[in-house]
Amino acid sequence: MSVVYQRVALIGLGLIASSMAHAMRRSGLAGEIVGTARSAETRDIAREVGFCDRVVDTAAEAAEGADLVVLAVPVGAMGPVAKEIGPILKAGATVTDVGSVKGAVIEAVSPHLPENVHFIPGHPLAGTEHSGPRSGFAELYDNRWCILVPNGADEAATQRLRDLWEGMGANVDTMDADHHDLVLAVTSHAPHLIAYTMVGVADDLGRVTDTEVINYSAAGFRDFTRIAASDPTMWRDVFLSNKDATLEILGRFTEELFALQRAIRTGDGDHLFDYFTRTRAIRRGIIEAGQDTDAPDFGRSVKHE
Repeated sequence: MSVVYQRVALIGLGLIASSMAHAMRRSGLAGEIVGTARSAETRDIAREVGFCDRVVDTAAEAAEGADLVVLAVPVGAMGPVAKEIGPILKAGATVTDVGSVKGAVIEAVSPHLPENVHFIPGHPLAGTEHSGPRSGFAELYDNRWCILVPNGADEAATQRLRDLWEGMGANVDTMDADHHDLVLAVTSHAPHLIAYTMVGVADDLGRVTDTEVINYSAAGFRDFTRIAASDPTMWRDVFLSNKDATLEILGRFTEELFALQRAIRTGDGDHLFDYFTRTRAIRRGIIEAGQDTDAPDFGRSVKHE
């Protein structure tokens, strides 16, 4: 692969950004990678690991002269970061993000960016339960999807960003912000909330049963705990930022749950069998699409974020 951007600025140096740096280095996609994080400890670890060419102390320092600026901070922090970097962005630069919500990010970030900058929100559907600058690895995006929201941006700038993600191993699709937020409410946000709830219920039961729920947890519950181990700050911001779509899907979930409760109560085995057959087909579709493979040799269960 050839260089796509001469200088890339990563603002936020957790799992997603550090994995981007590793993936860009693997394929030679960036001439220089400059990183920053709010925490001095995170910056020091990033320097130690060495996935950036330079690690600086502020977002403005990182963004100055950058051809691509990646906002890899919690959704609630993106507006203030955009306000900080807006005045120093060079003409023609592209700003993107990796947040799990798009409508709220566009609303928070757009007012702070100059007209001569391309703002193309993005969302890589990849992650692990691990976080921080030591957790990144180049293979995280291989055969995973990244959704771009062109948001009226220049076609050439959008294609360039697509080239970067494809160079990092991802499959790329585009959609508008509202559709993205609804789709992610179904595939990620509501499932995370359900997982948090189930683990919370088990925690309460564990106090009563001397942790038997924890000690004897089966595979299904272990999957819930993996999801529920995700970053609390990120998910707090996701639910507050994608409130309407998440509540809509949770309402649908509640209706389905009540129907299953009724089938169990009334002994309606046909309904249960038909329902489970339909949902099993969805699982098979995920496997056939190659979206159920763990990252090779890393012992990390990959999940959508």
